[in-house]
Amino acid sequence: MHEAQAALTALLHSPLVSLEAVITPPDEERRRLSGAADLAGTAGAAGIPVLREGDVNAPAVVARVRELEPDLVVVVGWTRLLGPELLSVPRYGCVGFHASLLPRHRGRAPVNWAILRGENVTGNTMMLLDPGADTGDIVDQRRLYIGPEDTVATVYDRVAMAGADMLLTHLPALLTGTARRKPQNPAAGDVLPRRTPAMGLIDWDRPPRAVHDWVRALTTPYPGAFGMLDGERVMVWRTRPPRRDEPAGPPGMVLAVERDGVRIAARGGSVVATEMGNRAEPPQPAARWCHRFGVLPGTRFAPVPPEVSRWVRGEGPRPEGALR
Repeated sequence: MHEAQAALTALLHSPLVSLEAVITPPDEERRRLSGAADLAGTAGAAGIPVLREGDVNAPAVVARVRELEPDLVVVVGWTRLLGPELLSVPRYGCVGFHASLLPRHRGRAPVNWAILRGENVTGNTMMLLDPGADTGDIVDQRRLYIGPEDTVATVYDRVAMAGADMLLTHLPALLTGTARRKPQNPAAGDVLPRRTPAMGLIDWDRPPRAVHDWVRALTTPYPGAFGMLDGERVMVWRTRPPRRDEPAGPPGMVLAVERDGVRIAARGGSVVATEMGNRAEPPQPAARWCHRFGVLPGTRFAPVPPEVSRWVRGEGPRPEGALR
């Protein structure tokens, strides 16, 4: 994932490390993962063997790793839990990362969830992995701030740099099994709900800042936020941070199509979308897209039923008949 490239670069430049192999998903599987890094090119250029494996817990993969006799396994951006057999292979364990200040926000997509919930602080946690999901002993943490114009991509860039820095800082202790570790309280923290692309649906009947946060939390390299227009998904890839004095109108109504963006009403105000697009095309200037498809002031995105809005916010079950 996003952080893996920075971590690999850090390891390649460390005089303490002899990299024996890099494990990365097969290309077909990697391309289905939002923001997945292509490590094969970097590793291959450095002469490091690359193992393309989708299931690192498969007996053959565990056996291959055992043959390498590693002192340490570094796990960055891998979306599946490592099983007990693989965790027991390296002499000093497996070190991993999670893009939150654990025990807060265990689970998937922590940066996405933090931004779309309007939080202004996240972080990166280095831990020694155990069989649980983000429950291992903490080695270090870095606190990171989320600005009003940050997107999930810009925050993950900082998460990646923080992870690489922690890795280099603690390598001497990790490679001798002497890293300080702080156990997590199993009763503390929360577990984030799983997100799917259909959960990118924008509820325009929310405050402008909430709509802006929604868009920037789900934009590239993720599947994106969208509204429904005439039964079709219209992707909204970027919005401007709203001001308090923005014009208002019925939520979801296009109020203006201007050169620098498209103004869409939200609850008590509006947001200006600067990049939009159809589902199967890349982001493009919002005004140009609207001109292409005849979207004029007065056009209105479909309202979102309350039960669907709760579901996409992770606050309720998926309603029967909701988007997939």
